[in-house]
Amino acid sequence: MLTPRARLRAVWPRSAPALAGFATLPACWLPIYLLTGQTRVDIVGVPTAAEWIVLAIVVLALPLAALVGWLVARLAGNRAQAVASTVAVAVAFAVVAIDGDALNLAAIAVVVVLVLALTATGVGSVLGWAMRLTLSQIAAAGTLLIRALPVVLLTFLVFFNSPVWLMAATVSRRRLWLALLFLGAIAAAFVISGTLNRARPIMNSAGATDDPPAGLTATPFEAMPAAPATDPLSRTERLNVLFVLVASQLAQILMVAAVTAALFLVLGLILLSPKLLAAWTRDGSPDGTVLGMTIPVPQALIQITLFLGGLTFMYISARAVGDGEYRSRFVDPLIDDLKLTLLARNRYRRSAATDGPA
Repeated sequence: MLTPRARLRAVWPRSAPALAGFATLPACWLPIYLLTGQTRVDIVGVPTAAEWIVLAIVVLALPLAALVGWLVARLAGNRAQAVASTVAVAVAFAVVAIDGDALNLAAIAVVVVLVLALTATGVGSVLGWAMRLTLSQIAAAGTLLIRALPVVLLTFLVFFNSPVWLMAATVSRRRLWLALLFLGAIAAAFVISGTLNRARPIMNSAGATDDPPAGLTATPFEAMPAAPATDPLSRTERLNVLFVLVASQLAQILMVAAVTAALFLVLGLILLSPKLLAAWTRDGSPDGTVLGMTIPVPQALIQITLFLGGLTFMYISARAVGDGEYRSRFVDPLIDDLKLTLLARNRYRRSAATDGPA
């Protein structure tokens, strides 16, 4: 909706929540470094007391980052958020500088630039909106999970299949990620195809009708005059509309797939004994790696959990395209939001053209 000039305004303070959330992750490295003398997490066998604390820090790092980002987002005024951005970047660089690894310092700089770019282009706002929408529809996502029970039962058969466990113990993590990206690309193609067919008439009309805008009440757009004519959507705006619709749906489907994968991970931790692991994986490793960290969870269990999550993601994506009830509960509200957004866009563009650059 916004003009490029408006999107570039106050990028540094607007990036504060993302930068603060990201800086929380390297900040969690500091107690790990004080406990173990290194920033790597390498736990083999039964964890010691200090290693249990390290595992707790690893588990709580992402929720803590989300909490910090949420708190920073509640700061009032650009000045406070600009200070938060500056402090977050300084903390991230200071913590990473402890081990003196130039590669890690370069990675922090790349992430900071990436966050600023995502904020300036509006992609970060869209991703944040998609996540908020997903969290607001947890109950509906639970319904979607129930509707996906057939594939859950099918993956049960996959989970208790020893050749699959042997594959999971043998295949490299890189090859597994390539397979998951392949499945994800096919699933995304399903969603993009179905969404494009639903959204094309609206994008062509660009919200031509200006009915009484009940959804614009108590917003800045309420006082703006109705647009007598609509500007057609540019190619970039069409891509933006399609991205919003697809990203929100994929976020919902990914949430269901992640919950399914987590259920199988917990089930594996309960059932998988050293003897059973050795029988299914031909003496596979009882330790696994996650993001370069070695943890006391079997590598085969981690790999098969990711694989089952990918299968669930692909199945639900294909099911969502042809399921009328899914479209009425998930896609139609998104289409209604899109119509309202295009209506607000037309009023904003007319107001900007009338009032000038201000």
